[in-house]
Amino acid sequence: MQHFDLVIIGTGSGNSILDQRFTGMKVAIVEKGTFGGTCLNVGCIPTKMFVHTADVASTAANGHRLGVDAELSGVRWADVRDRIFGRIDPIAEGGRTYRIEHPDNANVTVFEGTARFTGLRRLEVTPNDGGSPQQITAERIVLAAGSRPVVPDLPGLDQVAYHTSDTIMRLDKLPDSVVILGSGFIAAEFAHIMSSFGVEVTMVARTNRILRDQDGAISERITQIAARKWDLRLESHAQAVRPSENGVAVELSTARGPETVEAGLLLIAVGRKPNTDLLDVAAGGIKTVDGRVWVDDYQRTSADGVYALGDISSPDQLKHVANHEARVVQHNLLHPDDPIAANHAHIPKAVFTSPQIASVGRTEEQLKAEGVPYVVGTQAYADIAYGWAMEDTTGFAKVLADPESGRLLGVHIIGPQAPTVIQPAIQAMSFGLDAKRMARGQYWIHPAMPEVLENALLNLPLK
Repeated sequence: MQHFDLVIIGTGSGNSILDQRFTGMKVAIVEKGTFGGTCLNVGCIPTKMFVHTADVASTAANGHRLGVDAELSGVRWADVRDRIFGRIDPIAEGGRTYRIEHPDNANVTVFEGTARFTGLRRLEVTPNDGGSPQQITAERIVLAAGSRPVVPDLPGLDQVAYHTSDTIMRLDKLPDSVVILGSGFIAAEFAHIMSSFGVEVTMVARTNRILRDQDGAISERITQIAARKWDLRLESHAQAVRPSENGVAVELSTARGPETVEAGLLLIAVGRKPNTDLLDVAAGGIKTVDGRVWVDDYQRTSADGVYALGDISSPDQLKHVANHEARVVQHNLLHPDDPIAANHAHIPKAVFTSPQIASVGRTEEQLKAEGVPYVVGTQAYADIAYGWAMEDTTGFAKVLADPESGRLLGVHIIGPQAPTVIQPAIQAMSFGLDAKRMARGQYWIHPAMPEVLENALLNLPLK
């Protein structure tokens, strides 16, 4: 039985907690997979590298609107894949080597295996290499073990080859066609990637719109756009899967009756679930809510001395949220008598599909349900100068504000570079800047894309 001052489970954002201030502590890190966590290896970073490549590939198809006749002669999938992971894999291995071998980490023991609680701040770690389980205890523990893809219990799934977002980026070659189960962030991004690379995409959505968590106007617009690009099956529920001559067949029950869709590859993208079950957190006295570890404002769990951060505890499965929470946990480990609270007031989100989508704050539907007074201002990309340059006909910005104070309640953008264009609104909401001062208290570069946000602010019917 080894005892430690601190145990960190997970090497995504949790790995960033350790710095020179922890050198006086005996520390253990437990990692069951690849160093770097979801974002580095199977999430934000590789997917956006694929997305950018997809954006480049799709420019040829859109050039004719600008008088440029171009065509895509091919996508060298293996070259794309190897360029991306040729950069990422050495970073992951470098992080592992640093923690295991570097003199700066002489106080750190790395366990490569799966941890599970056997009591209060007591863990059993089963090594990845099949060795004997190791028993460890700690004064304090940080849970940063992340999440994994949800795989539904579909009849016939064990008879077909399928992929999740964890595996699809390592394909040996592109399929001719793909069926995507799901219509959220991950599904929309991979649909864009695959279709831009010439793959025929069928998307199966359970509801009547895709990206349902977005503001209703945004969700409606992206659904309209998606229906023109992909074979979009709305209000459809997968009932079973089976092998077919093309690869896989998915049997659906729909509002229109039974349907069957076939493709060379099946991608399951219906969400991710926190790894609480793998850790057996209940045995450690740790409370969960909807499968997530419950934490208070200071990222403390219900068990004394145990903290949690990131996907395992946050409903917002976002790297920037996990990084913020890691900084909070780091401070509170070092200063237990002077803790700080996490700030989850204005969390921005982005979907890197085509067109891109970004949002922060409340949706119009949420404000209505909560009975909160609001006014709306919108602006189309098509009506700003740079929108003319791009011949954009579908993008727009939508801002929601308090009618009395002018404070922003929510901002939602669909269109080119939306995650960049929205940043001034995030800053305004975070520091209490009202819409009038935001719009008129600064210069806006003309004719840059942020003018779509400026004009949406000016279009608010404020007193």
